[in-house]
Amino acid sequence: MSNISTTHGPTAEHRTRAGASLVLASSLSNQTGAALGTKAFDGIGPVGVVAIRQIFTGLILMLVIRPNLRTISAGQWVQICALGTIFGVMNLSLYLAIDRIGLGLAVTLEFLGPLAVALCAARSAASRICALVAAAGVVLLCAPGPSSDVPGILLALLAAAAWASYILLNRSLGCSLPALTGTAAASLVSGVCWIPLAIFWFSHHELPLEPVLLAVGCALLASVFPYMSDMLALRRISANLFGVLASLNPVWAAGLGWLMLGELLEFGQLAGMLAVVTASVVTAALKPEI
Repeated sequence: MSNISTTHGPTAEHRTRAGASLVLASSLSNQTGAALGTKAFDGIGPVGVVAIRQIFTGLILMLVIRPNLRTISAGQWVQICALGTIFGVMNLSLYLAIDRIGLGLAVTLEFLGPLAVALCAARSAASRICALVAAAGVVLLCAPGPSSDVPGILLALLAAAAWASYILLNRSLGCSLPALTGTAAASLVSGVCWIPLAIFWFSHHELPLEPVLLAVGCALLASVFPYMSDMLALRRISANLFGVLASLNPVWAAGLGWLMLGELLEFGQLAGMLAVVTASVVTAALKPEI
């Protein structure tokens, strides 16, 4: 009996650590890709960046994952089409927001989506406190930023709602379909839908090489790797833990915005980052819910 308990404990702990590591790597990669995409705005615009990102993401995931689409049921296709729509809405609204209010503030507001998931999924007092601490960090991060651009803020909040939906729907597909079939199929749906939009957009805009390459890099770092990592992570950790660990996205975004885009950090932003990181570390140290 004691041997069974000893074996079960480390297994659950290792799964949680692996899932947490995947989320952290995913968030860093995601914001690096977002910074690359932002650098391409001057050449092809946010819509052009998203179009290339969605099309290349669908193509790459289909080539890498090679999902058996014939095994997907009609009900699962409904979820996949919904997830593919969420991919497009989430990325387009976020990039339009970044173009108006900057990477750090846009991603911070987008984080309200996974934070809401964490608050709704929280069961213990400690996890609720961690979610509230992360929320306080978001408030501090937002306070110093330019908050007068209402359309930009609303676009970031739309991205937040899409991100929350992505977390929950992606987890559901991950439990009902093998490997990364759901993510690859949803990316294919999104990519196919963006082909006519890309044709229309680039028939009225130039297509310089450097911004295109930046957008392809954005697809790899902000879509392909995070989608695969998130799916694997959500099979190992709870939606609550995923949501709070994803709170590092504003930290990565603010830091990379400073390094790559010249966005300056203020004291309030640094204080907000400290609150977010503290909440993430404490939540990761909690025993997994089984």
